[in-house]
Amino acid sequence: MQEKLQDILLKDGINPPIALAVACGSVTVVVLWKWVIRREIQRKMKEAQCWRNGSLEQMEKVAWKLKQKNPGIQSEFILSLTLTELTEKLREEKLSPESVLYTYIKKALEVTQEVNCVTYFLHGCEEQVQDLKKQKEKGLLYGIPVSIKDHIGYKGHISTCGLVQYLDKVEADDSVIVKVLKKQGAIPFVKTNIPQSMINYDCSNLIFGQTRNPLNHKKSPGGSSGGEGALIAGGGSLLGFGTDVAGSIRLPSSFCGLCGLKPTGSRLRSVLYSSWVISSFTGDRISFIVTATIGPMARDVDSLALCMKALLCDELFHLDPSVPPMPFREEIYTSSNLLRIGYYKDDGYFQPSPSMKRAVQETKNLLQAAGHTLIPFVPPRLNYVVDELFTKGIFSDGAATLLAKLKGDIVDPVLKSQINCYSIPTVLKRILAFILKPVYPRIARDLNALCGVG
Repeated sequence: MQEKLQDILLKDGINPPIALAVACGSVTVVVLWKWVIRREIQRKMKEAQCWRNGSLEQMEKVAWKLKQKNPGIQSEFILSLTLTELTEKLREEKLSPESVLYTYIKKALEVTQEVNCVTYFLHGCEEQVQDLKKQKEKGLLYGIPVSIKDHIGYKGHISTCGLVQYLDKVEADDSVIVKVLKKQGAIPFVKTNIPQSMINYDCSNLIFGQTRNPLNHKKSPGGSSGGEGALIAGGGSLLGFGTDVAGSIRLPSSFCGLCGLKPTGSRLRSVLYSSWVISSFTGDRISFIVTATIGPMARDVDSLALCMKALLCDELFHLDPSVPPMPFREEIYTSSNLLRIGYYKDDGYFQPSPSMKRAVQETKNLLQAAGHTLIPFVPPRLNYVVDELFTKGIFSDGAATLLAKLKGDIVDPVLKSQINCYSIPTVLKRILAFILKPVYPRIARDLNALCGVG
């Protein structure tokens, strides 16, 4: 057999030893090239980690300076206050913005050393405190330190999405949300961790590592706003901002015992995100197909209400004309009018955990006891909504944009199974869907949805 192969190669003018050498050389070049790329990725990650460590060291220095200038800070008292109580103390000048900023910087450092939730210190926040004192009008969030999710743009800092390709892209300007927060007197002071590409319910990436749940270090804080959830639950922030497409605010809030709000899509639009990272899925199209929103996370509902009241202001409506100019309506929030409220314990698609069912039942009982009318209902056409609208909406290009953004990167093990599924060729996805349809119809629908539209 070997002799016949040699005869064929020689007949075609190919020398077998040379052909073997060329094949081996090609394989060596490919392997070497992949090794070089991997080393470059690791170098960028190491630089980012060093930058992050330097940022946390700067955070410690700022805390020390603030402590020196403001001796006798009542940190325990400050940490015990709700957002509403703290804003009142600051506006009445019973507490200084410097003392509050020091307290939360110090606490945030302690929390991140424990659960790894802070990615960067937003240098310049201490100067913002001095600028606040010069303002004639005190905003609704005057002197309140706030934390923001990794991909919310802040001037002079990167918004990574946990992806290597964004490590060298520094924001040229603040995002709209940051501008509005500053206008209302809030002081953004840290950025928080996210899962790689933000399409995961855990909170891990290979640049900044795994974030743990402060309530149980063996558990995840949830994702994708997991760093926010962990920092707030650990006491290192009083008010934070996450983003949500499929539960990225709601899941961390649930996992960490917090209150979170995903506003109606057009209430706070995705223009509030980083200028670099609109989405890891289908670029700008996701803003129109599946509405992604930014929203607050805090320890109580009143904090969320105060935050929305502060955000829905003339500054926001001026900076983002796509947001309907509808201010927060206090009379509706504080109204005691009885309501008709729909509820369900099982939507027929996602299997709720016993704790979720219990939470819905307890809430229903409390609302009924308060005099409200509770109406059971089942959301209609969930299969169509999830597969045809949601999944096809997010992955309208068959996950091509997401996969392209992961090229030149090392996929986090937490995300590996998802990416392997997205990477299956479209033809093979359709074949598998056809084969699995009689036995596993839901998996078959998922595979067809992941093929995208068209």
